[in-house]
Amino acid sequence: MAATMKDIARQTGLGLATISRYLNGGKVKEQNRIAIETAISELSFTVNEFARSLKTSKSKTIGVIIPELNNTFVATIITVIEDILRKNGYGVIVCDCSTNENLEKEAVQFLVNKTVDGIINMPVCKDGSHLKPALDKDLPVVLIDRMIAGLSDHVDAVEVDNVHAAKNAASHLIENGHRKIGIIVGPADIYTAQQRLLGFNQAFTDCGLESDNNYVEHGDYTVHSGYENMQKLLSKHSDMTAVFVTNYEMTLGAIIAINEAGIKLPDELSVIGFDNLQLAQVIKPRLTIITQPLEEIGEQAAAMMLERLSENTVKEAGKNAAADSKGAGRTVTLSTRLQLGESVMRRS
Repeated sequence: MAATMKDIARQTGLGLATISRYLNGGKVKEQNRIAIETAISELSFTVNEFARSLKTSKSKTIGVIIPELNNTFVATIITVIEDILRKNGYGVIVCDCSTNENLEKEAVQFLVNKTVDGIINMPVCKDGSHLKPALDKDLPVVLIDRMIAGLSDHVDAVEVDNVHAAKNAASHLIENGHRKIGIIVGPADIYTAQQRLLGFNQAFTDCGLESDNNYVEHGDYTVHSGYENMQKLLSKHSDMTAVFVTNYEMTLGAIIAINEAGIKLPDELSVIGFDNLQLAQVIKPRLTIITQPLEEIGEQAAAMMLERLSENTVKEAGKNAAADSKGAGRTVTLSTRLQLGESVMRRS
């Protein structure tokens, strides 16, 4: 017969209230914690999560909704988030919506029906309407990579300074004498892609130059789109001396297209890519790239969610009048870095 809380109480001499507080993540005295954990181990006690969720309305589960799991950027961040949440007693349900707004909306409703305690989302939907079921339930929501206009007071967010990242890359190329510079950027209606194109254009403006939209190609963050768009740029612009590719998968595709065309880096074409130090080191000559703090993005997102969950616990316990409302959303903006390689040649 499975051990119960009463068995732990008999073995430790502690009250059920103390044991329950510990099992639900509350603080107890150090000696009590040790006694409870010893009893749990000796009695092979396991928590009935389903029963606990019925009693407390908390599932100890966080939903994570992402546009594409088969993506290095996404996979790295999700791994960090899951590891941190698991160490803090939370399970994770990951939903891949295949960059489809309808599937994303269904994923939110599915997670709400599963009574998750919060949702972390790299959004595909542009207006945030997909999050309404979660926000109506007052669930904490943390966005990663992409903020949604109009939701800044209702959700938390972790993003990188995409404008500065792209501006830094373009400025480096301009400073090295390049003027005919192509860019392969994400979908035109995606916030992150818009920010990177804005930064790219700002670099030209700050140098008293005009950027040319004919040198802009929009991909979908896949290897194939990087490959196709690199082919387009090469066929349309024989005068192009440099290209900036704005995510890892598209960078990989672009390099494949460059190699197939027999173009020598950086003598015939200078390239700046995005993310993944391993790729930059494998490619010869070593690739110059913009690096994002992927692990820190995951760490910040998990920390924000845990903080909101803690605030909600205090609010429900009635211990802090200041916690009567969720409060304005918070946004953490992280810096990127230009990792210099050997793929950019100075032009006179």
